[in-house]
Amino acid sequence: MTSFRPAPSWLADAVFYQIYPQSFADSNGDGIGDFDGIAERLDHLAWLGVNTVWLNPCFVSPFRDAGYDVSDYLNVAPRYGSNDDLAKLVDEARSHGIRVLLDLVAGHTSDQHPWFTASANDPADDRYIWAAEGPDGSRPDGFVDSPGTRPGAYLPNFFAFQPALNFGYAQENPAEPWRQPIGAEGPRANRAALRAVMDHWLGLGLSGFRVDMAASLVKDDPDKTETARIWTELRHWLDDTHPDAVLLSEWGEPEVSVPAGFHTDFFLQFGGPTDGRALRSLWSNTEGTVNESWDPLDCFFDPSGKGTSGLFVDAWRQASAAVADSGFVSLPTANHDFSRLNCGPRTAEQLPAAFAFQLTWPTLPAIYYGDEIGMRYVPGLPDKEGSVLGPRYNRAGSRTPMQWDDGPNAGFSTAPADRLYLPLDPAPDRPTVAAQRADETSLLHFVRRLIALRTATPELGSGGSVEVLHAGYPFVYVRGGRYLVVVNPRRNAASYAYDIPAEPRPLEVSGVHVDGGTLTAEGFAYGIFDLGR
Repeated sequence: MTSFRPAPSWLADAVFYQIYPQSFADSNGDGIGDFDGIAERLDHLAWLGVNTVWLNPCFVSPFRDAGYDVSDYLNVAPRYGSNDDLAKLVDEARSHGIRVLLDLVAGHTSDQHPWFTASANDPADDRYIWAAEGPDGSRPDGFVDSPGTRPGAYLPNFFAFQPALNFGYAQENPAEPWRQPIGAEGPRANRAALRAVMDHWLGLGLSGFRVDMAASLVKDDPDKTETARIWTELRHWLDDTHPDAVLLSEWGEPEVSVPAGFHTDFFLQFGGPTDGRALRSLWSNTEGTVNESWDPLDCFFDPSGKGTSGLFVDAWRQASAAVADSGFVSLPTANHDFSRLNCGPRTAEQLPAAFAFQLTWPTLPAIYYGDEIGMRYVPGLPDKEGSVLGPRYNRAGSRTPMQWDDGPNAGFSTAPADRLYLPLDPAPDRPTVAAQRADETSLLHFVRRLIALRTATPELGSGGSVEVLHAGYPFVYVRGGRYLVVVNPRRNAASYAYDIPAEPRPLEVSGVHVDGGTLTAEGFAYGIFDLGR
């Protein structure tokens, strides 16, 4: 494993909170969330106990893919405010004890980025991957016809309007002369540009980046060796120039990405040889965002009780062994591309058990905005800024406006309802922050207590040991040799024989009973106990 500077000490205690800025809080009444709106809601985040926020892309963009099509890396989109507004948000967040990370789109740009418009009209420009036309005027599979005077076609990285930046090919092929080596001029220029972009924003007080599609840089790189080398190079630069900053990857394979240089990788609904099975085995209940190519799978957090936590536990063990002390693995409740916890057959009453697990497992927890109150994945929404990826994969359902109160537009915006970025959840009983703040029995208060317990109890954090006693129903494990966690996400009761030498002290318990040598968990129950060892 390459030797890096140790991760900044603050990262081990991070509780991430992901904000989709378009949908969090609108301060100026145009129907779209903005930086000032986020700043006005920092008290909520500080009260909740989160200490690290990452924002989905907020750079200048035509927004055909919700900002993941960047046309200017050094300026923010006017819909969110100005660069100065972002700097003020970062300063205000810091005064609340909260760090802010940006989302860096490293592998592609918008087709409206000046780099690309120049490249589309200059056959000598190698910042993107271009192939000449065949003798019959054809183009290689997957390439898109040039929109400029340059003949030939370019390679996209995701949507056709997102041309792939050229970081070279891991393997050359004389039949495909567009395959440039890693050390060619174009790839070198793009690596330098990544450093310049990161340096710009870190110099303004940001604490790091979550990197989009981090595994996509070098092409025809099946084991990601060459892509990993690029991130290793960038990590060494970061260690030297910004040692307190961090890199989080959208890679989904921590055993590869963290040794390559990332401080943290997420379990995702895709990534790695199993295409994200570990995360899907926990949360994906065939509703909400569903890729038709996913293998059929009964998830563990489902009322039917057909799943197992074993798939996740095995994947976590493999990842944590590879990562060792060089970084961390993060477990999200959801994200902007994946269903919320409250989706389909999973309802609000089942969410406390999910959070009891997520906030006591030795990963860095990442809470997707609104999940702390049990916001619902909203089905049936229209395509918005490229949200639809397939017949059963509409990401808009996880991107609806934050529900702050029972006022107009749930307190998100003063704009007319038809001007909102996305429609609100129409459910008459939709949860709100205000209502749950007033109810100490609410999910919001429970999540807050769990975060506080985790923060105050090192054994429940990322560095504490874990001993899995039972991977079925109920899921039973011990943290730090002292804290017993019992989670039963199915509707039927479940029990486990466990010889407890003394009466455990309940810390957060609902529906879990200790009777002699047996733990009994009612449906959707959870329990966190101090064994006093």
